[in-house]
Formats: sequence, structure tokens, C-alpha cells
Amino acid sequence: MDFKWLEDFLSLAETHSFSRSAQLRGVTQSAFSRRIRALEEWLGTDLLSRDSYPVTLTPEGVLFRETAEEAVRMINARRTEFRDHTRSHGGEISFVALHSLTVTFLPGWLMRLKAATGQMTSRVKPENFDRCIEALTEGGYDFFLTYAHPQVNIPLDPAGFPHLVVGQDSLVAVARPGWPREWLTEGMPMLKYSRGSFLNAMARIALEQPGAPKVYVAHTDEASMAEAMKSMAVAGHGVVWLPRLLVEAEIETGRLEIVAPELPMEIRLYRNAARGRGITGRVWQAARELGDGYAITE
Repeated sequence: MDFKWLEDFLSLAETHSFSRSAQLRGVTQSAFSRRIRALEEWLGTDLLSRDSYPVTLTPEGVLFRETAEEAVRMINARRTEFRDHTRSHGGEISFVALHSLTVTFLPGWLMRLKAATGQMTSRVKPENFDRCIEALTEGGYDFFLTYAHPQVNIPLDPAGFPHLVVGQDSLVAVARPGWPREWLTEGMPMLKYSRGSFLNAMARIALEQPGAPKVYVAHTDEASMAEAMKSMAVAGHGVVWLPRLLVEAEIETGRLEIVAPELPMEIRLYRNAARGRGITGRVWQAARELGDGYAITE
């Protein structure tokens, strides 16, 4: 059983609405519904009466709500105790970040951060955008490192999750040099991210810019791994929009070339304000100072 299923169920017991609870939990309604059904299957009973609106609890659901509330309370209390102990004995900070940022931006930036804050340990989890949002809002991580653009919504309440702009990158369309010139008239084969991914949303914006090439979808990476897409482009499969920091070396050595205007992106650090004690405050201040020269929003 996944612990988040208990929190999902308690949210639904409170709101009596799948759509509202899915929104509060930061997932799609279909994903939320699957998680509730998985909990019911694990328990071997129906917890909800779905024949009426708003949704109501079955008698088993009423009983299980008490168990779930107590389990979540005890586990969260123990987790807080353990993490407070860790922080008080040297300090640990935790990041959840987009995959490509853990390869390009985070290593050097984290070294500068540690030099500014002093001794600490760090924990980093690379994830896709939706999972990053979920990890931050559910309280398991201190910080979230992501790309950002004004036309792409980041569903985080500024009051609870302020951010700093800590760097800059751009989304750049690249292909292997020597690609057939008929692609200019017939369309370039495009390597596409999965529909719901952050970089797919960014690539759609880039395609609307003046000077963007005519394309058709030749390959879709359902995992939306930018590193895998880069390898496909180097092998000559087509054009792909990638963070420039990820392909700088390939562009400089001529393994890839830019075929369209770049799309500027911010690199943002989001903070879970509820986890503001001890070392996280010092890290936030150091990140602000390292980000001097970039726009800051809190």
C-alpha cells in the first residue's frame, strides 16, 4: 500500500468531491480515482458510495477514516521527529528537480550553495514535473528546482510556495548536421515529449515562434527524458527541443546544430514555506544571494 493513498482518501472524505480532492492533491482526476480504487482493492472493500453526489462514505469507509487519520497523524509526527533530529545533527536539505536540471544546472549550483551555507548533507530526487509538484506539496521535500516560462502554469500557491529565480536557460531546437534540405519544404521529423510533460508544453510554445520549422511527429518518448531525446537527435532521428545547457557540448563540437530560434526559460527554486526551520532558511538566503541579478519573486 502507498502511504499517499491514505492522504487521498482523507481528502476525499473531507471534500466529497473527486475533482476538488484531485486539485488539492495536485494530480489529475483520473490518477486520483485510480489511487482511491487501488486503496479499496488493497483493503478488499468499497470505501465510497459512488451512486450519489456528493460522494459519501460506506459504513466501512466511516470506520476506515478513523484508522487512516490516526495512521497519518502518527507517521507524520514520527517523520517530523526523525527529520528534525537529522537537521539538528549537521543538517540535511532535500531537493526534488526535473531530470535535466539534475544533470546540467544542479551539480555546480549545489556546490556553490554548500560553500555559502557551510556543512550540510543533501538529498536529490529527479522526477517529472507532476511528480515534483506532488513531492513538494506533500511535504517530503524542502525545495523544487524547475524551468519556468510565463505561458506555462506552475500550480503552486505563492503564499505557501514562494520562489527565487536562480538561473537562466533556453529551449533550443537541434538536429544532427547534414540533415536533408528537403525537410525545409516537406517538414522536419520531430522527436516529441509525452503530452502532459513540462518540456512538451515548452516545445509547443517554441513551435509558435517566428522562424520555427515545419515539423511532423516522427517519434514520441513517453518517459519524456531529455537525455534520451538528445541521443535520438545525435543519431539523426530528427529535430528536438532541448534545454541548451544539456546540449552545449554537442553544439560546440558540431554533433548537433541549432535549427530554430531559442525560447528563454527561467530556472526557479520553489520552497515549501511550511518547512522553514533551521538549515532551510540559510539555504534560501544563500540561494537568494547566488541569484542576485535575476528576478526574485516571493
